[in-house]
Amino acid sequence: MGKKYAVAVVGIGMVGGEMLKVLHQRAFPASEIRVLATRARTETIDGRDYDVVPASLEAFEGIDIALFAGTEGAKGASQEFGWAAVEKGVFVVDNGGDFRMDPRVPLVVPEVNAEAMRTHEGFIANPNCSTIQMVAALAPLHREAGLKRVVVSTYQAVSGTGRAAVGELERGVRAYVEGERFVPEVYPHPIPFNVLPHISGPSKDFPGYTGEEVKMIVETRKILGVSRLAVAATCARVPVFNGHSEAVNAEFERPISAERAREVLASAPGIEVVDDLASAVYPTPTEASGKDPVYVGRIREDKSVAHGLDLWVVSDNIRKGAALNAVQIAEKAIEMKLL
Repeated sequence: MGKKYAVAVVGIGMVGGEMLKVLHQRAFPASEIRVLATRARTETIDGRDYDVVPASLEAFEGIDIALFAGTEGAKGASQEFGWAAVEKGVFVVDNGGDFRMDPRVPLVVPEVNAEAMRTHEGFIANPNCSTIQMVAALAPLHREAGLKRVVVSTYQAVSGTGRAAVGELERGVRAYVEGERFVPEVYPHPIPFNVLPHISGPSKDFPGYTGEEVKMIVETRKILGVSRLAVAATCARVPVFNGHSEAVNAEFERPISAERAREVLASAPGIEVVDDLASAVYPTPTEASGKDPVYVGRIREDKSVAHGLDLWVVSDNIRKGAALNAVQIAEKAIEMKLL
């Protein structure tokens, strides 16, 4: 029997609930799983009951690993308790966005840059969901041919905003079908049968860009270790319940054919190639939802540049884009004997 660890999951929304599922499904070596949130209650997740404990610094006593579920755009638990928990000897993995660009904090996708964890100070950040799936697909190709420029357009599901957004899409579709008036509360415009090129607020540092787009730019550079990599992003919210899709155009320093790209990606950890256009075989968010891999298809050569590829990248944003990646970071830390 190997060592077991007391684990805290901080937050019990969509991501926190998925973290609990992933911990059990992957048989994580947990001696205890403690759930912390804003108030005490009992929650049933995937058929298991959890007694939720109000989050406080004292609630981290005896905990070895804390997974902060976080919420994109929200401030809170990791800011208040993250570093304080580290001082108590807790290994923190934070899904929120507050510390991703902090120079003290490795920003990690385990299949891509696990070695960055060796410099950790007890706190590791999970990248943004849209960044995770893109760098998972691009990293093997970068190692093969050297990335020069990336242009990405995203088609992001409402689950990335949380349960309220999922409910808003459901209500909006019903209202549309029944011919009733619908007033959005979560989004600035109705999301059913619509596309909103607006995820998070305007960026102060990148005029004209949204916060989500800036995350994809700066996080990709940090994860791949290429500080001046040219990256352009346009992020849109679409009426899909779960699973983000991305159209990625990548330009490389060295030649790489579509055939070679398929070979490289097919052998890369965490990637599944789904690519047979003639048979209408390509990744879709519906098929990716609830599954672990990052799916890549529509792999083709971009003849408008010397060494370019176009890719279609799809993944479950709540699973690999948040919960699974966080658990994999903890698993990798154990494997690397960093705890």
